[in-house]
Amino acid sequence: MVFDDRRDAGRRLGAKLRSLTTERPVIVALPRGGVPVADEVARALAVPLEVLAVRKLGAPGNRELAVGAVAEGGTGVLDQDAAQRVGLGAARLEKALERESRELRRRVERYRADREPITVEGRTVIVVDDGLATGLTSLAAVLALRDQGAGPIIIAVPVASPEAVYLLATEADDVVSLTIPEHLGAVGLWYRDFAAVPDAEVLAVLARHHPSSAGHEQRLSR
Repeated sequence: MVFDDRRDAGRRLGAKLRSLTTERPVIVALPRGGVPVADEVARALAVPLEVLAVRKLGAPGNRELAVGAVAEGGTGVLDQDAAQRVGLGAARLEKALERESRELRRRVERYRADREPITVEGRTVIVVDDGLATGLTSLAAVLALRDQGAGPIIIAVPVASPEAVYLLATEADDVVSLTIPEHLGAVGLWYRDFAAVPDAEVLAVLARHHPSSAGHEQRLSR
């Protein structure tokens, strides 16, 4: 299964998740790549969308290879064996944490500004990203949402590696992936268009779901 782009993937994922509409879940997108996917899922289910900033801790010389992740609020995970294999010692790890924590703060300030986040306490939460390679960023998100008192947490993605599904099944209540290839390679290989998602697109999605006037209903029109 190959997707045209993230929105195509989101529409297909939304159709798969439509049975969850009665639970009135909150869709939690992992920016930036997960936002267009989550936008389509939220539209399909007609439910609120929120973002949760999470940053991977990349390997030295290959920051796309996650050996850990940190979420807003400070919740983090680390694959110690992987970190050792790629030479991410204590000093490099500290620098990586400082760098990614700065980016987390920037994203939270940019995306949410003074708006209070949607409360997830006691609610079903569907965490959406554009794919799972190691699964570490989604794992950090699950742990952060547990700290916030979330009810059942479902990870929902278009594509995932078997290893990531196995990892997340130990912490999430369910993991839904439209395709689980035996050999993932990289998430981007499963999209015809996997261009980077700019901040402007994230802000446009959030503006649709969070009108500037406080107290208004979620506006999910296209």
